[in-house]
Amino acid sequence: MNHVPARHGYRRSVRSGQPLTIWLNYQPPLHWPSLLGFFAARCISGIETVQAGVYARTLVLHGRHAVIQVSPAHGHRLKLTVFGVPPAALPSLIAKVRRVFDLDAPTAAIEAHLGHDPLMARLLAARPGLRVPQGWDSFEQAMRTVLGQQISVAGAMTLAARLVLRYGRPLSSPVADAQGLTHVFPVPAALVDEDLSVLGMPRSRARTLSTMARALLDDPQLLSPTADLAGWAKRLCQLPGIGPWSAQYLALRQLGAGDAMPSSDLVLIKALRLLEGPEAQLAERARAWSPWRAYAAQHLWTSLS
Repeated sequence: MNHVPARHGYRRSVRSGQPLTIWLNYQPPLHWPSLLGFFAARCISGIETVQAGVYARTLVLHGRHAVIQVSPAHGHRLKLTVFGVPPAALPSLIAKVRRVFDLDAPTAAIEAHLGHDPLMARLLAARPGLRVPQGWDSFEQAMRTVLGQQISVAGAMTLAARLVLRYGRPLSSPVADAQGLTHVFPVPAALVDEDLSVLGMPRSRARTLSTMARALLDDPQLLSPTADLAGWAKRLCQLPGIGPWSAQYLALRQLGAGDAMPSSDLVLIKALRLLEGPEAQLAERARAWSPWRAYAAQHLWTSLS
């Protein structure tokens, strides 16, 4: 086995003829049970699994199908195992995994600020190192967000699985059968001209999915990070079917905006009122949590687990 020295927060070990293992360092603490629980609840059948504490999924990297696995390891590291990943794709894959699992979050600064609020102090003590999971791909996250409008997470994942089965491409990787993974997520071009209401959703939501697919085809940078979050959200809300909740949720999950807050989210409102009483107002309380409202939101969501 050959070891490559640690650089940029990862180490990798290579054994001839075997999958590649990469060790991703992070600054502790990291609340792995919450991360894994988030992904387990949102697994899309066919492209993702969570089994025995290991998250696995399919990806398309440099035009090739690949499978990755992520699990905790000793020494403040995550273990990333990759199958079928071309060497040229490794740097971008590592950056993506670090982003999705929020490994570079400034947890000390976040917790120092939020800890001034008594409610957040209690939630921080319960789950130190809680991260804000992010989307693997802007198009996939946009579809997840639209599918999740005004329905449960389980209902949205049922629709997402139908979307993958009907419009996704079968996985070409030889490791697929052993992992219960069968497809890769559809590309935007596969959806723009389709009547997605055949999947069992309202026609209005089906049109919004197609609208988002077209918007991302026309502007692949539509969901890229921006310093002007308010201006970006206002522009996104000009798309039919996209309102403030969807814009803020996409900012939180895809842009990685630390101050994003979908303040109309019914689950967030429920969580706050269970903790502070029926008169608590989320938008008002959230002012004290800026500029880390996304992490406050994640704590509130997770408090209901």
